[in-house]
Amino acid sequence: MQRWRRLQQCRYELPLSRPKVGVQGATGGWRIRRPVLERGKCIGCGLCWLYCPDSTIDVEEEGGRFRVSIDYTYCKGCGICSSVCPTKAITMVSEV
Repeated sequence: MQRWRRLQQCRYELPLSRPKVGVQGATGGWRIRRPVLERGKCIGCGLCWLYCPDSTIDVEEEGGRFRVSIDYTYCKGCGICSSVCPTKAITMVSEV
């Protein structure tokens, strides 16, 4: 069974793991901050997707542009995606 996806813009094939399904993988109510994407600033570079340790960010091609989505069910709120974003399109907001 193939456990990786091919993206046209990548130079290398990288194995990806999906977030755990079920109670063990879901974040629950303990996350303090969550990433919010400002689509107008996003250039679709995919760095957030590449660096996310929980594989909760997905990048899909839509009409010649890349669309980023975040699965908040499994996002831990670590902020790495926000740190690596070159256009600061992702900001961390408080959930408290």
